[in-house]
Amino acid sequence: MAYRIEYLPIVKLHFRTLTARQRSIVLDSVDEQLTYEPIVITRNRFLMRPDSIAAWELRIGELRVYYDIEEDPEQVVYICAVGVKEGNLVRIGTEVVSP
Repeated sequence: MAYRIEYLPIVKLHFRTLTARQRSIVLDSVDEQLTYEPIVITRNRFLMRPDSIAAWELRIGELRVYYDIEEDPEQVVYICAVGVKEGNLVRIGTEVVSP
């Protein structure tokens, strides 16, 4: 069964700092990789440490998508943040965080 993808309102601000190409890559990759098996750990999709931005991270080259999953009452993937990896830091919107 497919998961519904839902972007939190703050993610609109994160998208504004990305190029059109980066936004397109994120949207396509999220649909492709998180619609059916978002809880399967892969080389580019894994659980984060506690106290992180979200429970899961999806790596798409230098782009990072942070998301949480809800199983009940329906299967939903919540996209919490989108950022760009720059060295050892990630820029999410206008904020720089240490992942």
